[in-house]
Amino acid sequence: RKSCEMAEVVVVGSAVMDLIAYMSDLPRLGETVIGSDFQKGFGGKGANQAVQAARLGARVSMVANVGRDAFGDETLANFHASGIEAGCVTRSAALPTGVALINVDAAGRNTIAVVPAANFELTPRHVADADTTLSGAKVVVCQLEVPIETTVAALRAGRAHGATTLFNPAPARTDLPAELYGLCDVMAPNETEAELLTGIAGDPAAAADVLIKRGARAVAVTLGEAGCLLVTADGRRQHFAVDRVQAVDTSGAGDSLIGSLAFFLARGLPLDQALPRAASVATVSVQARGTQRSFPVRQDLPASLFE
Repeated sequence: RKSCEMAEVVVVGSAVMDLIAYMSDLPRLGETVIGSDFQKGFGGKGANQAVQAARLGARVSMVANVGRDAFGDETLANFHASGIEAGCVTRSAALPTGVALINVDAAGRNTIAVVPAANFELTPRHVADADTTLSGAKVVVCQLEVPIETTVAALRAGRAHGATTLFNPAPARTDLPAELYGLCDVMAPNETEAELLTGIAGDPAAAADVLIKRGARAVAVTLGEAGCLLVTADGRRQHFAVDRVQAVDTSGAGDSLIGSLAFFLARGLPLDQALPRAASVATVSVQARGTQRSFPVRQDLPASLFE
């Protein structure tokens, strides 16, 4: 078993290197466009969510798999610099660290292609090896950029240890095992993911109802600039608005919200208080370029969010 330290938030998921190109317009099929800027950054939905939770002040442990390459070295250094416990991060001898190729246009819209690579070698065995760390978690966070059986194992472990299980079904896929829904204390898709999971377009509340019927205890649908919607198994429906801002780059905004939500839930806030606060943090993140580099730290945010 890995010697991972105890943490209040444990993220089981992906770590990739983001390669980000900025341009006036996104290329159409077969088109080459000239970019105006390039940045390399740290990404992967799991790592992003871990970094945002840590920046707000959570004690965070990451369970992930990277390559034995320069990107892997840099990823581990970034975890340490971010204050994230990385004793449960393993390294693949066969596959490189994952990468994400991101194009961003002048309006902040993006297209993303992810090559998971070493992330696909994160297995249920890694989850079992991290059981001591998972046993002390208040919140366990998962996504869909690692093998689905690993995500199920992590949610199962979180539930068994009495943690709040927070599942972000991204990138969306339609073949989720039936068991997975029932392991989710909070399922948090965006509007597109909710539609893909349920086949219901244009009605996020109805889509959330379907996910509740499948077993999720609560569903938080993120709606971009329209805020977010909370639907719970006991019949509550609440919409939370967010401040209108000029978006510069929406890359990672969903991950900022999930990581923030994990922080506020770990600090004991009920979901209907944690979710709007998390959405407020994510609104700050879209006002700067990059993914993790755009995530705010606690000192940059209104003190009222933490009262």
